[in-house]
Amino acid sequence: MTLPGASAGLGLRRAMLDELRAAPAGAFDFLECAPDNWIGVGGRLGEALDELSARHPLTCHGLSLSLGGTEPLDETFLRKTRRFLDRHRVALYSEHLSSCTDDGHLYDLMPVPFTDEAVRHVGARIRRVQDLLGRRIAVENVSYYAAHPPLQGAPPLDEAGFVAAVLEEADCDLLLDVNNVYVNAINHGYDAHAFLARMPGDRIASYHVAGHFDEAEDLKVDTHGAPVKGDVWDLLAEAYRLHGVRPTLLERDFNLPPLAELLDEIAHVRRLQAVAAPAASAGAARA
Repeated sequence: MTLPGASAGLGLRRAMLDELRAAPAGAFDFLECAPDNWIGVGGRLGEALDELSARHPLTCHGLSLSLGGTEPLDETFLRKTRRFLDRHRVALYSEHLSSCTDDGHLYDLMPVPFTDEAVRHVGARIRRVQDLLGRRIAVENVSYYAAHPPLQGAPPLDEAGFVAAVLEEADCDLLLDVNNVYVNAINHGYDAHAFLARMPGDRIASYHVAGHFDEAEDLKVDTHGAPVKGDVWDLLAEAYRLHGVRPTLLERDFNLPPLAELLDEIAHVRRLQAVAAPAASAGAARA
């Protein structure tokens, strides 16, 4: 299954199940869930997921593979994930370009050192994941608040160079999180527009957009708990102009408003896509 490039989706959150099931046809184009939170879930919740995935295309965004970690990949979990993706005919599976384990789950996304050694390590793990899942995956650029210090004698890589190198090494796709680009650019003092321009457009499978918290003028926190801000909308429009329209997910994890407010943001995604689509070829998420 593929998604049209000009499509806009919502995160599937348990607190929104009833509203999503009652949403009118065409209110959104797809839903996204974290399989980690749904594998093995039955009963009323499982039935609701089955109903929604039968009515709407489903994408999946993983939380716990720890692609940048040093512990062995959880291949048992990956086999369960493959069955989940096949069962729900998932159009796109993605994971975070981060580490989240250290003798157990940390329940947070930790940055990976921007080194050639890390590129090779992460690339090999992504290739193994793709083999076990029987599909290409996309990896997401993550927000981070403290970078690893440079290693003595190691050739320097910045974030954009690291992301591009991992995609090439692993031969995988990119889920470009535009809010994370904005947050990191403010927090670490780089040019968000230059970062976007350096991303390999032919590998972008989809976009994420979300709200953040303004802790200070020079400190933004990626919360997924607020409406998308104007500067982030502008950055998404620029990403469309630079790299083409792709399926775009609106992330909202807490402080959930009524569905109508989220649908207003979905409508804004669609307006940006409509403006950009004539000037850029529409992409599609790879099955």
